[in-house]
Amino acid sequence: MGSGLKDIVLESGVYFMSGNEACAEGAITAGCRFFAGYPITPATEIMEVMARRMPEVGGGFLQCEDEISSIAAVIGAVLAGAKGMTATSGPGFSLMQENLGLAVMCEIPCVIVDCQRAGPSTGLPTRVSQGDVMQALWGKHGDGMIVALAPSSPQEMFDLTIRAFNIAEAFRVPVIILADEEVAHMRERVEVPERDELKIVTRRDPRVPKKEFLPFKADERGIPPPLPPLGGGYHFHFTGLSHDEKGYPIDDPEKHLDLVKRLRDKIVNNSRELTFLEKQVTDNSKMAIVSLGSVSRVALKAIVEAKKEGISVDYLRLITVWPFPYDEVLKVAEGVDYILVPELNAGQIVHSVAEAAKGKAEVLPIMGVARQFKPKEILDEIKKLV
Repeated sequence: MGSGLKDIVLESGVYFMSGNEACAEGAITAGCRFFAGYPITPATEIMEVMARRMPEVGGGFLQCEDEISSIAAVIGAVLAGAKGMTATSGPGFSLMQENLGLAVMCEIPCVIVDCQRAGPSTGLPTRVSQGDVMQALWGKHGDGMIVALAPSSPQEMFDLTIRAFNIAEAFRVPVIILADEEVAHMRERVEVPERDELKIVTRRDPRVPKKEFLPFKADERGIPPPLPPLGGGYHFHFTGLSHDEKGYPIDDPEKHLDLVKRLRDKIVNNSRELTFLEKQVTDNSKMAIVSLGSVSRVALKAIVEAKKEGISVDYLRLITVWPFPYDEVLKVAEGVDYILVPELNAGQIVHSVAEAAKGKAEVLPIMGVARQFKPKEILDEIKKLV
């Protein structure tokens, strides 16, 4: 099973794709050569594309009996040397949480795509939602940090999937793509750049002799060395228990605290490399909108309409959701009186926005469940504050 880019990937050019199709092709372009999953609306098309494409590129595809085994299979494939991915929606994402915690503890570089749909439980499987935002960070038990990216278009489903694999490999961390049903199913122009224009982080062998290899010995940034494939001569232990630098279990609360802090700090302390935003800020706005995913497109249209009526509104789109860009949100809050937070749930990311704003601006939620906002709905909320 190859993990390089020598196989059949999309040629550069312009394509017309759904978000799910673009995600699958972005994964293949990034070097993904193993996919395991279970069909679930609205993520199933990712699995369908990967079922067809993995054999074409010399990779492996596995339909599992459920989402628990899907992410377990991905973890196993990564340990065997492949880049691995799975895709699901809310209920399946819930089932993955225990093994997501295992991936955090053992620092397994993998990608999980969550195409969010209306919940809780089975909910409305074909309706859009952003109800898994908090689950992405807090769903697993214990502490530790992941990275989560929120695309707003098929183009970003392609681009951010590549970026997700790069982050996973560079930081040895699971990365979540927090898509939503509308981004997953919309069809738009997707531009695939020339190969030499793409940045692809490939896994390298550790730069120490095999006998000196310590799989969990962190560098000055808190990041351990790349994982060599099992059976390659680098001996190490793999366990979900608290462990030392060799991977062997420990029963020491102080050392466990050091490990948990490092798992968090390797992301938080390097967040400048991981924080991606889209921002439009002026000097005379009374209010701002902070949003993510498909809602950002509607919010931007509302801001354009507000401008036609002489109302200036700042705009901040969260591309990186976790680690949360507290400093950037605070900068926005310091320049306005109000921050509106439209999101397709009963209020989730609004709490992090309020925490970041530190009382500098009043933070107001705009809640929507199981359907997309209309620009006029957000515009009406803007007008109430004028």
